[in-house]
Amino acid sequence: MLVAVENELNVYESAEARFEIAAKKLNLEQGVYRYMKYPEREITVYIPVAFDNGHIEIFTGYRVLHSSVRGPGKGGIRFAPNVSIDEVRALAAWMTWKCAVVNIPFGGAKGGVICDPEKLSKSELERVTRRYTAGLADWFGPERDIPAPDIGTNEQIMAWVMDTYAMHVRQATTAVVTGKPLELGGSQGRKEATGRGVMICCDQAVAKLKMKREGSRVIVQGFGNVGSQASLLMHQAGYKIIGASDIHGGIYDEKGLDIPKVYDWVYAQRRPLAEFPGGEKTSSREILFRPCDILIPAATENQITSENAARVDCRILCEGANGPTTWHADAIIDGKGIFVIPDILANAGGVTVSYFEWVQDRQGFFWRESEVNERLQDVMEQSFEQVVRYAAEHSVSNRIAAYILAIDRVARALKLRGFYA
Repeated sequence: MLVAVENELNVYESAEARFEIAAKKLNLEQGVYRYMKYPEREITVYIPVAFDNGHIEIFTGYRVLHSSVRGPGKGGIRFAPNVSIDEVRALAAWMTWKCAVVNIPFGGAKGGVICDPEKLSKSELERVTRRYTAGLADWFGPERDIPAPDIGTNEQIMAWVMDTYAMHVRQATTAVVTGKPLELGGSQGRKEATGRGVMICCDQAVAKLKMKREGSRVIVQGFGNVGSQASLLMHQAGYKIIGASDIHGGIYDEKGLDIPKVYDWVYAQRRPLAEFPGGEKTSSREILFRPCDILIPAATENQITSENAARVDCRILCEGANGPTTWHADAIIDGKGIFVIPDILANAGGVTVSYFEWVQDRQGFFWRESEVNERLQDVMEQSFEQVVRYAAEHSVSNRIAAYILAIDRVARALKLRGFYA
């Protein structure tokens, strides 16, 4: 059953609506449908933390395992003030479909803590992380549920997760978490992986539409890890980045931005993106509606909605973020003839290289960065081709094709395993 318009910004209901459409196209048996619709496990933890000044605060954390049918759960940990259980449920489900789209042997999981990491000292952040991990230590594990970084978390936080888990199981277990520092078993190429996957998908779409990447105008909303790395890599490849933004604002220059200088301004000089000299200042939302060839929303969910989708003016929409387009906006975007690279394909480069990191940790043997990038290229190109082929075969959008491909793979694995009773 489709959701009401008033619930458009509920990301879990958006994820459910797309699942429903794809499941009907596949004619899933009722039992399989119901099994795949619901998560396997949801955990809420309450995290007491002593602040540096002695004040005690209680934070709420979540972890949802959506599916372990194809392998252990895989998904990031998000630290943000607006984390909700519905958001974590949706992100866990999307991880299931994302892993299946790129055909890696993981299921979907996701976690989050309701907090503002920018308002916490480093020691307070460490205490939040360690207590959250301790509360979930019985559920985490390299064969159970493998966390990774997400919004508000980074490789240092993953190092604390790994160390806390190691203290509980009494042995170093590097494969329990991905997105770690290289010194603790991280993978070469992991930092750039999601942005590189975005670029690979754009390369494939440009070739399919008989465009040229040299000079193709690109706008990137969100200049965090995904958006900044995609911008750098695409700039180097010859794309013209004409707009970039973060939560505080953005810049636009139809002649093209000097992305290495922008990156240095934000990450080396630690200055606000919107204050970068040159170009026209704009808001992080309005930059979505400037004319371009490729639009990359790489910020947060629900940026393109039924209220503003008609204003989107691009040929290719490549979703670097999770859930940037609401399901109510899908028909509007499709009606404009925009070629959509859905999030569960476009941003799957990160989880793909997380899988490579997990494999390397378990082997105790690490690959050169060129080897990581080559393997990622193969996975992303094959997955793109499969999604586009499914779209043609089933006469559906790329988004629904990606869901059909993913759901079909999970359903096949479920039928082969059977139902434990």
